[in-house]
Amino acid sequence: MSLFDRFRRRSTGGPAAVRARLEGAMAKRRLRGWNPPLENINALVASGGPRLLARARELVVTNGYAANACEAFAANLVGDGIKPSSLIGDSDLRDRVQRLWLAWTDEADADGLTDFYGLQAMVAREMFVAGECFVRLRPRRAEDGLLVPFQLQLLQSEMLPFEKTETAPNGNAIRCGIEFDHVGRRVAYHFRRRHPGDSTDRGAPIPETVRVPAEDVLHVYRPLDAGQIRGLPHVAPAMVRLHLLDQYDDAELDRKKTAAMFAGFITKAAPEEQPMGAVEDAEDGTGIASLEPGTLQVLLPGEDVTFSSPADVGGGYEAFQYRTLLAISASLGLPYHLVTGDVRQANYSSLRAELVEFRRRFSQLQHGVIAHQLCRPVWARWLEAAVLSGALDLPDMEAARAVQWIPPRWDWVDPLKDIQAQLLAIEAGLMSRRKAVEATGYDIEEIDRENAADAARAAELGLAYGKGARERQGPRATPERPSAAPGDDIPKEE
Repeated sequence: MSLFDRFRRRSTGGPAAVRARLEGAMAKRRLRGWNPPLENINALVASGGPRLLARARELVVTNGYAANACEAFAANLVGDGIKPSSLIGDSDLRDRVQRLWLAWTDEADADGLTDFYGLQAMVAREMFVAGECFVRLRPRRAEDGLLVPFQLQLLQSEMLPFEKTETAPNGNAIRCGIEFDHVGRRVAYHFRRRHPGDSTDRGAPIPETVRVPAEDVLHVYRPLDAGQIRGLPHVAPAMVRLHLLDQYDDAELDRKKTAAMFAGFITKAAPEEQPMGAVEDAEDGTGIASLEPGTLQVLLPGEDVTFSSPADVGGGYEAFQYRTLLAISASLGLPYHLVTGDVRQANYSSLRAELVEFRRRFSQLQHGVIAHQLCRPVWARWLEAAVLSGALDLPDMEAARAVQWIPPRWDWVDPLKDIQAQLLAIEAGLMSRRKAVEATGYDIEEIDRENAADAARAAELGLAYGKGARERQGPRATPERPSAAPGDDIPKEE
């Protein structure tokens, strides 16, 4: 064997190591029945999307764990809102932009049911249930009386038909309701005019779909694979376990309920005789004996009573539930206590370790999906509408588009330790005060303005707070430490 061959065998580990690496590709006895189809994710979504979506919606409505997980997903993803902090250099102009945006958020919803941050929560819930949500950008007329003539309309995933895959009259390809040009860019969405599952919306016959230009639609979803064109429900990996566990719990409840209905059984020597206190059933003629509190039943000769002792669920029921719900939580990417509300086996260290990894994942979704696909396009279109309507006068439109989106703050188990760590990091120069404030979900300039206003008002009223106030007032009287009286500091003679 040459020196090169010996070096190659030593570096690769030989044929055995190669076989170990390709074990998943073997077709021996253990893996003979594992032959999944090599299908693209778009083909899977097109064929199973409607059924998967219908099952996910029913599961979130009827299953308590799924409903709780959906609310936990939305609450942690957007909270009370992912809010903008404009990066305009002119402080006065920046303040006008921020104030107009804050006032417009109350008018953002085309249905008038919530504000812009409530729409973010609705989008997050749709991502959990359907895996995607469509936001239509709706310009409005000046006579509508809006601060900025611009609103948002949410459309569910069912409004874009999965089965609409054809060639458009202009030669473009329509795939799962989305129209692409010859270079693969999205140019339009073919929405249904009515929701296919809404039996209350019936009117005159109209065309099934309407073509909406892509620049007026935001498609918010998390792409899992390259080239994926439609979203998959976030609950999809846990759907089967949730459904089967729900059926198992229902069957266990019915079994216990049925067993508890039978207090005992009376054995009679003469079947034609009715036991004392028995009432004959009108349907099959069997006798049913009832019990009341304090009853002393005298039996007839030859009768015997056997009391029911139904089998319990056993000691493995709790462990089985825990392991199943743990697998469901892992499939959803949510901590166990957020899905179940069970914190019996949790402590500070375990909760902290679990939340750190969980929040790292959700921070990725906040910035890569919600901020990128929803917030930034809405901000850009809102600025254009504000300038065209005369609500804003921006000398540099490109500079005005610069914005930083601040996610909601994370609440920790022990906030005192986190605040102390931030203070030490700021004093050591490892963190800026701006970053520390933004971690709480607020804008530092807004905080500074409020602090300045509070300080001016306190000085005007002669109020003092904080460390300086304690130094001026001296030690306070407490039940454990009364305030010092005059002369108490003079040593007394024995």
